[in-house]
Amino acid sequence: MARGSQRQDSPRRRNRDRHGRGLRGPLYPATLPAARSRAERFDALVIEALEPIEARWRTELTQLDVAVDDVPDVQVEGEDGVVEDGNVPLARLLPAGSDNRARIVLYRRPLEARAKDGADLSDLVHDVLVEQIANYLGLDPDVVDEG
Repeated sequence: MARGSQRQDSPRRRNRDRHGRGLRGPLYPATLPAARSRAERFDALVIEALEPIEARWRTELTQLDVAVDDVPDVQVEGEDGVVEDGNVPLARLLPAGSDNRARIVLYRRPLEARAKDGADLSDLVHDVLVEQIANYLGLDPDVVDEG
């Protein structure tokens, strides 16, 4: 029999269970915070930063969506509504169109790269979100953030 070929009558073996120990399970139970991915933790940070702002400006923000992307798309020079650090966008405000609502998009990877730790990331997300909402409302960021 040629090397690498299998006999027709032998069942195919699973590679993950070669030594009879069973398939691997999750490292942490789903109930522990350590089981969440980086993207899930970032989404929770965004929601936490948005809640107090939304509580105060609920009626003005009914036509606004907040979204998270991993990295920004390639952009055209001179776009409005972009918060940048150097040449890397951290967030973008997309105005409402005929078929969609206005949307703030936060970019997870550039924000995480600029933060030193979790507290710094939380502050940075809050600041960028306040700046984008202030831009959407046409107000000063200090007015949006007070309260």
